[in-house]
Amino acid sequence: MPGMPTDGGGAIVPFRGEPGQGTPSPPPVRPIRHGVAPPIFRVYVSWSSGNLLQVACLGPPNSEVCGGAEEVAGSVVEVNLGCGGSGGAEVEEEIDEAEMRRIEYGSVPAFALLQSRKNALADAAAMSRMSSVPDYAEWWQYVLEYSKTIGNLLGNPDSPAFMIEDPKTILQVREKPTSLRAAWELLEIFYVDKQLQSWLPERLVDWLADFDCLMSGKESTVYSKLSNFQKKLINLQIVEDDPDYWNGLSAALSVGWLDIVVNLLRFHGSYQLDQMDNRETENGLVEAVAVLVSTMPRLRPNLPTGKLGQCCKTRPDFVKAWEKWRGQVTKLECSAFWIQCGHQKTRDGLKNLLHIMMGNIKELTASTCHWLELFASHFLYIRPFTVGFEGMHHLAQKCIQLKPSSGTNGLTGLIIGVLSENPEVVLAECTQNFGPWLVTHAMDLLTADNDYADTMLHEERPHLGGISIEELHRLVYAQVLCSHSLTWQIAPTYLSSCLNQGLGLLEILLLKQPIQDNRLVLKTLEICRLYELDNVSANIMKIAGIYHWKHGRKGAGVYWFQQAHDKVRLDRIAQQLFEHIGKSVTDDSFKQWEGLLELLGPDIGSAGGLEFLHRYRDFKRSLQQALDGRSGEAARQTVDFLIQLMRNPSTPQRFWLPLLHDSVELLNCKPSPLLNVAETTLLLNKLQELSLAKLRPDFSNNHLPSHALSSVILALASNLACAILEDS
Repeated sequence: MPGMPTDGGGAIVPFRGEPGQGTPSPPPVRPIRHGVAPPIFRVYVSWSSGNLLQVACLGPPNSEVCGGAEEVAGSVVEVNLGCGGSGGAEVEEEIDEAEMRRIEYGSVPAFALLQSRKNALADAAAMSRMSSVPDYAEWWQYVLEYSKTIGNLLGNPDSPAFMIEDPKTILQVREKPTSLRAAWELLEIFYVDKQLQSWLPERLVDWLADFDCLMSGKESTVYSKLSNFQKKLINLQIVEDDPDYWNGLSAALSVGWLDIVVNLLRFHGSYQLDQMDNRETENGLVEAVAVLVSTMPRLRPNLPTGKLGQCCKTRPDFVKAWEKWRGQVTKLECSAFWIQCGHQKTRDGLKNLLHIMMGNIKELTASTCHWLELFASHFLYIRPFTVGFEGMHHLAQKCIQLKPSSGTNGLTGLIIGVLSENPEVVLAECTQNFGPWLVTHAMDLLTADNDYADTMLHEERPHLGGISIEELHRLVYAQVLCSHSLTWQIAPTYLSSCLNQGLGLLEILLLKQPIQDNRLVLKTLEICRLYELDNVSANIMKIAGIYHWKHGRKGAGVYWFQQAHDKVRLDRIAQQLFEHIGKSVTDDSFKQWEGLLELLGPDIGSAGGLEFLHRYRDFKRSLQQALDGRSGEAARQTVDFLIQLMRNPSTPQRFWLPLLHDSVELLNCKPSPLLNVAETTLLLNKLQELSLAKLRPDFSNNHLPSHALSSVILALASNLACAILEDS
């Protein structure tokens, strides 16, 4: 649908809202990075597959370029509409094409290794009569190793970016993670790593700490609240008088960012040495809260470097430490020192922090911004003894009611699907929001320790053509790879893992590769060798041979026909060469083919009908040396070549007489016969066969001189007489 930009703000189609509405709502806006310099002359919009919209932007024609010829600069881009503007477009904005290609290439070895291990375990399961591969104890460890490899490929959220340390830094400057990495780690936490089952809620809190910034784009979060306060902190003289300071403290504490809370408390004015007022009690209360925060018990095997808290590895130790710590929080909250604290905002702010640590739902709800943050705060302060999936989905629904999300995000939908323990929902969310790469590589995570998911993904379905859901998604991803010239080479890895339809599509993919570039042909042939596709390899070499032959590269064409062992086409080429050589086999007409014959090499048996030309080349060289008198053995060797040519079935019959005619001068110039009786008789018999062959209508005449036959007969008769006399 072409369109010309209008004067109304550059809009192609004016938006007037829905009919019957008084005030039209603003339409969703999706930026397009097309790279065409303004002004835009014309725009074409068309639907592609799925939710993809193709937009072609053309610049104005420039008639001053190329001598008046019109030259139009333009670009075609695809826009992923997704659902409400989220979906796959969110991932595309985070990861550019080059980075995505790096991820695609990097994930191939890990995927291939896991499939190899799966096939080996499947063979072992068949021999031991086990029901499936996941029954093996080490399978989940293989999947976990695979998941860690892919996760490192997607980036490490703990890696800090280069920066100069600022004493007033709250949030460390790090490389912003991607939604793809967040989704992958979420699937690993809930589906693969069995070691996390005893401290799953804590791991979910860690996940939120790493990826809470991803929810900050469309709605307020704890991360965005702290980020905004950090910008404001530079110009603040007395931080405890600012409400945002205490709001940031409450928000960070509610989601368990203890190191940030203690760091912020150290900014309190009571720590300054140049205070004129007596603030010892106030400073003592601030320090007491900081100590309680830094010693908060955490049920987990270890704490990352720089993180605060009291680590408890077993549940009994955690229960004991938690009761003691909660008693200290209650004791401080009931202390009489609060009356002596003269700073009202400090007293209220610190008490609010104590109420959060005591699990007051009102303060937790007010401090958090997103339902995921409220969800994590429940496991920290209200339900600290939760292990595994104990009512997680019900709690998530409750948190959503208390903190309804104002926008949609692919990660939130994925989390709800995971918590509901519904593999269909998880697969649908991954497909809709994160694209075919994640779906293809994450299916092994879903089936690592889930029998229902394993059955659902591997069951062959008649309405899908007899393939499983797993194979369907792999085929879809392989087609995405095949559509780009830089990624088609890795598509065979995924097609070969699809047993029903993958190999057929792989053959089509290889046969469709262009054969103009020999390096690309060699790469395609190497793929054929790896997957033992000998027939496809032979067809590709035949196609390459035909292409080069038709475009005048005769040597390259013959080479590929030889590699394909295509005797039929080599014989046809021989017949064409026979016609091009001329009506007689002469030196001038044969020189143009000598270079081609050099390419045949020593393996002349694979050259089909060209074997005659190869042997004839050797005969002509030897004959020239014999006539020049360069070597005494040259004459005998020439005769040997002549006898071999006349006996060889690949020598066309129409060249018998030209061969003998070329040898007449040699046969007549020697005092002693070069041929014995048997050899001379053989040549005379060939002449007799030739005289009978002339009677056939399909006989091809070489148009030799009229005396050629008589001169050959005379030379052979003379040679026969001398040979008989010499033998007697």
